[in-house]
Amino acid sequence: MPTDWRPAHKLFPHQVGFTCPPFDFDAAPSDFLRISPETVGVHGWMLHVPDYVHGLDQRRANFGMLEDFVHCMARNGVDVAAQVGSNWVHASGLGVAGIRDHCARLSDTYGIAFHMAGYAMVEALRDLGVRSVALNAAYHWPEWWQGTAGFLREAGFEVLWAGNFVDQGWFATQEEVNSRRWVFDGDLALKSFEYVARQAPGADAYLINGMCNFRTGPDGQPQRPLHLTAMLEAALGKPVVGHDTALYWRVFKTLGIAPVGAHGRLLESLHG
Repeated sequence: MPTDWRPAHKLFPHQVGFTCPPFDFDAAPSDFLRISPETVGVHGWMLHVPDYVHGLDQRRANFGMLEDFVHCMARNGVDVAAQVGSNWVHASGLGVAGIRDHCARLSDTYGIAFHMAGYAMVEALRDLGVRSVALNAAYHWPEWWQGTAGFLREAGFEVLWAGNFVDQGWFATQEEVNSRRWVFDGDLALKSFEYVARQAPGADAYLINGMCNFRTGPDGQPQRPLHLTAMLEAALGKPVVGHDTALYWRVFKTLGIAPVGAHGRLLESLHG
């Protein structure tokens, strides 16, 4: 194993590693690669925590696994390591400044950039000049999205409205939402955002929590906000930012490259 990864050692000029919550088959490596130039290679690492049930306490207890992930990726010539999932930042208890410092420490220690989706959202909104937001919390449990809203407020944003699909009236109970395993009918994407926009017409931007999936692809294949951003922005007339698009934007920005194609205002800003 080389101790320093010179360009001649690398399979791709730009190498990116993603990790996701334990036991999740995550779309981020596929989605990111599909919008990347051919110079980009992607690898994913699925965390393993026995008896994991997506509890915020479990994320906090296993927060150190993220350093294992960064260390592993650094040993293999990755340029950027990216953590998928919005809840890790507020579950950690570190606060906004603490998460910023944590990402900086891991980046400095292992010599590669490390970005977390929850903090990438903060960075993306600041880059767009956004001050007020409304949060489409989608499938997230109340304690999940309330943690996200609190993190955004701590970062200095005015959260004009926040609520999940139960709050919006699309489902009667959280259990009914959970049974969908985070995959929903395609028409719910626009309907839910239109609902949020009515609650907060003055918001500078509309956000969507986590990594929600809608059956908007070929033959009903699930797709994330990345695929829907341009359509949603055209309908709402405002920037629409998901934790997936925010994380991809941060990775591309670090690499100094831009995605291929048009995927909404945030990612298109990378084209200069």
